[in-house]
Amino acid sequence: MDHTNAHDDHDQHGTAATEHGDHDRHEGHSVAMFRDKFWLTLVLTIPVLIWSPDIQAWFGYTAPVFPGSEYIPVTLGTFIFFYGGGVFLRGARGELATRQPGMMTLISMAIVVAFVISWVGTLGLLEVEIWWELSTLILIMLLGHWLEMRSIDQAQGALRALAELLPDAAERVTGDGTEEVPLAELAVDDIVLIRPGARVSADGVIVEGAAEVDESMISGESVPVAKAVGDTVVAGTVAAGGSLRVRVSAVGDETTLSAIMRMVEAAQASGSRTQALADRAAAALFYIALGAGAITFLAWLALGEPTEAFVRTATVLVIACPHALGLAIPLVISISTSLGARNGLLVKDRIALERARQLDIVIFDKTGTLTKGQPAMVDVVAVDGADEREVLALAAAVEADSEHPLAQAVVVAADARAVEVHEASDFEALAGRGARATVDGQTIYVGGPSLIEELGVRVDDGLAERARSWAAQGRTVLSVIVDGQVVGILAVEDEVRPESFEAVAELHGSGVRVAMITGDSQAVADSVARRLGIDEVAAQVLPADKAAAVARFQAGGQRVAMVGDGVNDAPALAQADVGIAIGAGTDVAVESAGIVLVRDDPRDVVGAITLSRATYRKMVENLIWATAYNVIAIPIAAGVLAPLGISLPIAIGAIFMSASTIIVAANAQLLRRLKLRPDDVAKPPDGERHAERAPA
Repeated sequence: MDHTNAHDDHDQHGTAATEHGDHDRHEGHSVAMFRDKFWLTLVLTIPVLIWSPDIQAWFGYTAPVFPGSEYIPVTLGTFIFFYGGGVFLRGARGELATRQPGMMTLISMAIVVAFVISWVGTLGLLEVEIWWELSTLILIMLLGHWLEMRSIDQAQGALRALAELLPDAAERVTGDGTEEVPLAELAVDDIVLIRPGARVSADGVIVEGAAEVDESMISGESVPVAKAVGDTVVAGTVAAGGSLRVRVSAVGDETTLSAIMRMVEAAQASGSRTQALADRAAAALFYIALGAGAITFLAWLALGEPTEAFVRTATVLVIACPHALGLAIPLVISISTSLGARNGLLVKDRIALERARQLDIVIFDKTGTLTKGQPAMVDVVAVDGADEREVLALAAAVEADSEHPLAQAVVVAADARAVEVHEASDFEALAGRGARATVDGQTIYVGGPSLIEELGVRVDDGLAERARSWAAQGRTVLSVIVDGQVVGILAVEDEVRPESFEAVAELHGSGVRVAMITGDSQAVADSVARRLGIDEVAAQVLPADKAAAVARFQAGGQRVAMVGDGVNDAPALAQADVGIAIGAGTDVAVESAGIVLVRDDPRDVVGAITLSRATYRKMVENLIWATAYNVIAIPIAAGVLAPLGISLPIAIGAIFMSASTIIVAANAQLLRRLKLRPDDVAKPPDGERHAERAPA
């Protein structure tokens, strides 16, 4: 498949939810088709209005008379019926064929009744002729559908924008230089060159070069991300400030971009409880309209008003058209899922999105979710008279040749603090205890309590007290020993993400409790929970027991979300009412979740809940408006206020119906104002701000 075809396929995907989901009545239709039909119908309706006897009488003018002028309304009205109204008639035929009558059927009934009444009047069988009402009715219906299709098309625009992110070709590195090849010819393990300012052509790992990569269309993150050798890049993102050589890891449908598009498309086409309610309401309204139309016709016939019987019945059918009801839910869903995708929130399952608004508690996995998943040195203390920077320099010199995560945390901390590190020699890793090396002629040991015990060295009372305090907080304590004397200690821990503080605070602010599940010790879990203000903790939980732990949180009917990133989180994600996977996590975790966060930012959980609540609110608002409008308008259309001199012409009924549709569409569009992205990361709270929220 060439790239052009790939774009075509993506475009088709972008409209799949429209064509095969909640908008079957528009299968085969397009924005352009409704637009063209509307404008031609408008041009033809103008002379129908000008030469209509009713319009002339109301406005007190006489239209020009010439041979055949009396046939203008009937001729053009008949053409408008088949040309402009044909799309509704075909839609009704499809609905009736599947025994699912809906708005196309109701519209068709209305225009057919108006068409028959007009011809009956033209033939002199009744004193009524409503060609102008038939024409304006069809015109307004075409306008409403055009606006609806435009709204849906705009909602699907995010998918098309994603499809257009891919470049047309890639520069593949060869033994002789580079060659330009179509994307379809790329294979896994190929090396591709990404020039400054160019889009990344495939998912892969950087093997040479460094650049700032704009990932905004994938993650919603507006700030470019620094990338270097060993980092991953995603197809469709933009490199700036340097060139990259990337080893391809995924192509075609296996890329992150394709996966995002599939998730958004699936969400827009998936089931929804609210949509099911709207569908039932629309079906019920069809039969209500039939009943109301029949009662209206018989009542006016009984009053000896056959003309009013036909006109009022047609008006009832027009008013009863559940057009706004049919648009109320699908458009909100399309906008919300697209909005989520643009902000790094991928909704795989609409039911999960609907449930998120009702959550009682959010459970976070600790490692890699609330924390960075890698140890970091967070503190250093020296004995009296010693320099803390020198202690750190000695420790980093010893650990420089070690690949142990704790050792690397020390080296990174020294580099971050611009500490000058001397060369070490005679390095020796002491398994399970630490490491030894010679620095400036001195023997330096770095290790934990077991190393202290093995060497039999004494620890200063002040250092010993600080070490016990760190241990109680769940931190790993490393001692730096110089020539048999402990000169300082280092505290290392799995660093809490700065974003986690804000995420927990915002969840509490929205009335949601926060819990944490971890396999770490109770001391480590309690320390993290105390700092973040987490309400409940489940510590020392084995991977196989995480799902059972989630089930315990669900006891008593609590609605629970689970947030995780690893393979061991997959059963827990599936067990939870709402599974939320960190997008950078494993494929298994992502597949088990209903919502995927593209970024490693726990604050996006708040964004998902915000999106859920706003989406539901818009659905309910639209449903209330759409149904209330019909409940009020149908009796007026039937003529219950006629004794008071209040009547509703067919054309006015059509205007009201279309206005209802426009209101529903405009209300759905207000979702686009929703702010889902968090502001700049807030600093962790000072001191023990959340100490009052002791973990259970």
